[in-house]
Amino acid sequence: MALCFQLHHSFLPVSFKFQNPKSHKLARNIITASSSSSSSSITSKEAQLAKNDLLDLISNEERGIKTQGNLSKQSKIIKAIEAMEVLGKNSITTESSSLSATWRMLWTTEKEQLFIIKNAYLFGTQTGDVLQVIDVEKRILNNVITFPPSGVFFVRSSIEIASPQRVNFRFTSAVLRGENWEFPLPPFGQGWFESVYLDYEIRVAKDIRGDYLVVNRAPYKWKE
Repeated sequence: MALCFQLHHSFLPVSFKFQNPKSHKLARNIITASSSSSSSSITSKEAQLAKNDLLDLISNEERGIKTQGNLSKQSKIIKAIEAMEVLGKNSITTESSSLSATWRMLWTTEKEQLFIIKNAYLFGTQTGDVLQVIDVEKRILNNVITFPPSGVFFVRSSIEIASPQRVNFRFTSAVLRGENWEFPLPPFGQGWFESVYLDYEIRVAKDIRGDYLVVNRAPYKWKE
């Protein structure tokens, strides 16, 4: 989901390395099983290995910055995401009990967010956690980029559940905030995202522009 304003538009730091050289074939096998109507044959062990495979692939990609210049690696990650989508097929990922949370970015293809992460140093700062804060009951989504120790840029959105996996959103306001100052920015835009896989640790999403996002549940709750 792009952060739209004037521009056009880790609790689970992945500490393990899944070293099985056959692991990157799992995505292809799971996708093949789905297309051949035999997805029920996918075992829980294979599902966990597929998740580990995705986390391993993105673990050293600096949230997607390195991936931008490596199309081969990006292709492998997207294949792994497609495998997770197969695993999440027919699941409901928009219920408040599962979707409402402070989600921390692990990896994305969104150029706007990656631009900010990469170039924050030009403004004498560095990027901290990048978050999606979702409250389904209140119909609120905040996209948040932190700049420690006290800076933050966030875009407020209203949301609407459109289907078992799709959420529609509309940007309502944006704020760039420092320790003793605040600067409002006029946001614009609307769209949707689909959480194609969600469990107690991670969520995998794709959006209206074809971008991908992998997040985990942050060990804290972000509040304005």
